[in-house]
Amino acid sequence: MKNPVFTGSCVALITPFKDGKIDWDRFYELIDFHIENGTDAILVAGTTGESSTLSDQEHLDILTNAGKYINGRIPYIAGTGSNDTAYSIMLTEHAEKSGADAALVINPYYNKTTQQGIVEHIKAIADATSLPIIIYNVPSRTGANILPDTILKLAEVDNVVAVKEASGDISQISEIVRRAPEDFTVYSGNDDQNLAIMAVGGKGAISVTANIVPKEVHEVTEAALNDDFVKARELQFELDPLNKALFYETNPIPIKKAMQLMGIDTGQMRLPLIEMSPENTERLKAILVDMGLVKEK
Repeated sequence: MKNPVFTGSCVALITPFKDGKIDWDRFYELIDFHIENGTDAILVAGTTGESSTLSDQEHLDILTNAGKYINGRIPYIAGTGSNDTAYSIMLTEHAEKSGADAALVINPYYNKTTQQGIVEHIKAIADATSLPIIIYNVPSRTGANILPDTILKLAEVDNVVAVKEASGDISQISEIVRRAPEDFTVYSGNDDQNLAIMAVGGKGAISVTANIVPKEVHEVTEAALNDDFVKARELQFELDPLNKALFYETNPIPIKKAMQLMGIDTGQMRLPLIEMSPENTERLKAILVDMGLVKEK
């Protein structure tokens, strides 16, 4: 029987930078902040963590240091995806040695491959580790949707335990939940669809929005897991303007700008990501003010 890596809200943690390097003091502060505010799990070095511009050594270091600092306090998921299967295997093996509870693995981007190639890619990574593997399906970034039949093939692998679904296709996600083994877990990968995905059987969310409102995202997932969809809907609707605002521009540009506006300095993005435009910054700030997260000046 496959056990869920977590249920509820997992934050897709940003990576703070300072003077061109990872700001370790702020990184540890953010981990403590999430543990203190009810976040159910932490994903490190995912897309929101700007993993694609971490150097090889930085990626290894952040996986190691996250494992040491989290130290089993809550589930720790390591972002180890790559379009290079061998490189992803290396990162996943390192994550296992570093104390990760699971690895998040994306299907190959840029070189893409076929649906059977996706199966072989993720199966090769799974075969190289005893860690639970969470598939990450985000066609907007990879250029290839992982189809339900492909996910169902991968669900037959012992340690492929879940999928983070960011296809945006509720019909597809519903089909996966309906057809997958009962012990295979589906997580929301889009904050604006957290409630909808949980309504069809998802067990939680891997959330960008949780970076700034961890308690509130946890409460949405908790209500849905308790089948209190009246409360869950009310809470989701309260967060929806923020969920949309955090994607005015490419993630993680808006979430880092939101944190800066809230007085949490996370440093600059790394190129090719740039500062949020003044127009969108003002739109984002208006939402933050309206939600009481930033004082109007």
